[in-house]
Amino acid sequence: MTKLAVITSHPIQYYAPWFQYLAQHTKLELRVFYLWDFGVTEQVDAGFKRAVRWDLPLLDGYEYEFVPNSSTRPGTGHFRGLQNPTLKRQVTSFDPDVVLLLGYKYASMLSFILRWRRTPLLFRGDSHRLVERGGTGERVRRTLISTLFKRFAAFLYVGQANLDYFRRHRVAPEKLFFAPHAVDNGRFQAASDEAAQQAREWRRELGIPEQHAVILFAGKLENKKRPQDLLAAFLQARPAETTLLFVGNGELEEQLKREAKSHPNIVFAPFQNQTQMPRTYAAADIFVLPSCGAGETWGLAINEAMCLSRPVIASTHVGCVQDLVRSHQNGLSFAPGDVAALSECLTEALGDRERLRVWGRESRRIISQYSYEQATTGLLQALDAVHRRASYEIRSEESSELG
Repeated sequence: MTKLAVITSHPIQYYAPWFQYLAQHTKLELRVFYLWDFGVTEQVDAGFKRAVRWDLPLLDGYEYEFVPNSSTRPGTGHFRGLQNPTLKRQVTSFDPDVVLLLGYKYASMLSFILRWRRTPLLFRGDSHRLVERGGTGERVRRTLISTLFKRFAAFLYVGQANLDYFRRHRVAPEKLFFAPHAVDNGRFQAASDEAAQQAREWRRELGIPEQHAVILFAGKLENKKRPQDLLAAFLQARPAETTLLFVGNGELEEQLKREAKSHPNIVFAPFQNQTQMPRTYAAADIFVLPSCGAGETWGLAINEAMCLSRPVIASTHVGCVQDLVRSHQNGLSFAPGDVAALSECLTEALGDRERLRVWGRESRRIISQYSYEQATTGLLQALDAVHRRASYEIRSEESSELG
């Protein structure tokens, strides 16, 4: 039985169900090492600008340890937000065969990577370079990352943009394994019937006319997600019998509300916790993610919306677009920051309500291939390759000694 240690920042609603799946459906002896307790204790989320504690059981069904964090400002918003002096000692005590890191851009993770020599390291991240960075600084950054990546025996890539990122940093093809980004498809799809009924009632509570189509933005109302572009595009398109629904909180909330104040058919709803998200997507006819910049490394809200059979519109800076958004099959994409192009997408998508439903069914079909099962297959393939490579190296050393 392979002992696998996973090092990650904090309990995350997208990863915890995968850890539960690994514990239940594989022979791995798994232990997850958390570097911060956000998500299971109520703390202020910098993006939502409010206290958050997820209402899902993020620690059930698998083994885990919290590693004490000594940072004076704990969090994932800066390099020194995760400082865990006992990390190496705690992982060593578990005595793993392989260590999987879900990130590296924090003090504790980087220190661990540079100091760990006992067993092979695996890496899974979702970075991309859909937004080009130029200049000397980028060349230096690329060299440093490429050098760091030499410490890893294998890499799990989540999609095409992430694969291109690893290739850009000279990761050898034989070290790359597809382990797609996923959400708990089963939970969302199992809730779809109940969510549909709840959504009808919620729409009435929000004052949305029954005959209206609903365009949904759900997430942090922050600049990188560009909700202001969606608002401007909606006002430009002015689609008939359509409501724009913003769900979430954040730094742009008051600005958006001021700009929308004199316009009908724009509704704001507050942050919805995880158990309420199936209802949130079910209330919509189409989901839009207009993010601009390098910050939207994947966009897992798109996975969630697609589980509820929703068509999607997204900017080409969203990391998952090459994988999940197929033009005129389950949605549309547009150049980030191009309000006119987004407005045209809204007009085109809403021009045929029946086609929207067809696109939604295609969304659900596509997302079935982006699941914890597929992610686990990639992980197991990587572990097998690392094991075979290590066995070959041992045999080679023995042959050299005999020679």
